[in-house]
Amino acid sequence: MTRSLLRMLLVCGAMAFASLGSAQAQTAGEREANKMEKKGNAEEKAANAEKAKGEHMEKEGKAKEKAGKKSGNKAEEQAGKDMQSKGHATQKEGKARADEAKEMEKASEKVEKAAVNTKKAGEKTK
Repeated sequence: MTRSLLRMLLVCGAMAFASLGSAQAQTAGEREANKMEKKGNAEEKAANAEKAKGEHMEKEGKAKEKAGKKSGNKAEEQAGKDMQSKGHATQKEGKARADEAKEMEKASEKVEKAAVNTKKAGEKTK
């Protein structure tokens, strides 16, 4: 019984050791690219939220403006116009930030591809 346990432990240990050897470590370039990509994803998510907030403000401003026109309240009408323009500006800012984040993601993909190619070239020379 002890021998069969010992054999099983040796086989399991050998399998675990073999699986560790096949996992490849990331190069510094790949790690940096992954970090850039995560940052780009987070920025894009925040920018999309800002864009949605702008759209909401714009709709709310239109409703206020319409209500002000209907009731004849010039102050409310002007507040609605101001809110609408502020919402539009916020929406544009969010769109610009989202575009920048997408560019960051594209750049990280290029860095990662270059790192992988460098790694492959280094493996071929061994």
